[in-house]
Amino acid sequence: MASRSGSRSRVVAVLLLLLHAAISLSTTTPGTVRVNEEPIADGLSWGFYNDSCPWVEDIVRWYVTEAVRLIRIFFHDCFPQARTSMIDIYVSAQLEVPNQTLRPEALKLIDDIRGALSDACGGPTVSCADITMLATRDAVAASGGPLFDVPLGRRDGLAPASSDLVGTLPAPVFDVPTLLEAFSNRSLDTADLVALSGAHTVGRGHCPSFSDRLPLNADMDPALRQKLAAKCGKDPNAEQVLDVRTPNAFDNKYYFDLIAIRQAGALHRIATRFALNQAAFFDQFATSMLKMSQMDVLTGNNGEIRLNCALTNAASGIIVKTTADEGHAADA
Repeated sequence: MASRSGSRSRVVAVLLLLLHAAISLSTTTPGTVRVNEEPIADGLSWGFYNDSCPWVEDIVRWYVTEAVRLIRIFFHDCFPQARTSMIDIYVSAQLEVPNQTLRPEALKLIDDIRGALSDACGGPTVSCADITMLATRDAVAASGGPLFDVPLGRRDGLAPASSDLVGTLPAPVFDVPTLLEAFSNRSLDTADLVALSGAHTVGRGHCPSFSDRLPLNADMDPALRQKLAAKCGKDPNAEQVLDVRTPNAFDNKYYFDLIAIRQAGALHRIATRFALNQAAFFDQFATSMLKMSQMDVLTGNNGEIRLNCALTNAASGIIVKTTADEGHAADA
């Protein structure tokens, strides 16, 4: 167990980071958009940690300035179940095929933030699920995307998603009808599908997920197709940015290439609107993220506040006493 002096040192370090973040945010952070179109789940609120951990958003934002890879992790956490702590992917869930290319450094970041918040707020106060939500939101904003308000009060699950649930994640080989069905099964509509796919603007693909389709894609630029075929031929596990126009910026340029595929129907119409109007994309993306973050959400006395994001408290051998109305768990 850490000494009291060590704990105080970490608290001082976190407070210094908060001061730095406050100075930076006062001059560089755009206004936060609250998504009012969608209702919030029972047990969540906009100011859940106002009393128990008022620095939560500042600490999370300081940590994730460069962590754009969290966007994909957030999707992999929410889509199958939305009630794990996300870091379950570290253990059994990471063995599932859809999760094997998730970045360990981004996963570790969530637990690092949990430790900083525990020091700053006097113990286990903020769930790993809420940390993941905030970190993903701030990663989007840090890379140029919208900064939107999110309701908090999620609690961590007592088990990772099952293999069957992880299997519901949309696969790279899904055609449009199969994608629409997969999203509809999770109460997400066509606009959600098109908007959330826009997160690929800062994403990377691995050759196994697309190399077999290169010869069949007549709409792809021939020079790019030849370049990708050569790259994957040299290294079958090579990575490729999914937005070749602005790979490090969260913007609407991804849709310029998407509409070139000339898919018919609503999907093409929405993609065209997003390509022509970045603000429309940002608004819908914020709305869709809020919807996805509340699927099967645990609040109140359901679930737990983990003391180690990689393990349930029972697996860690830790017993905690929960105080749901204050939004934290305290040592028994």
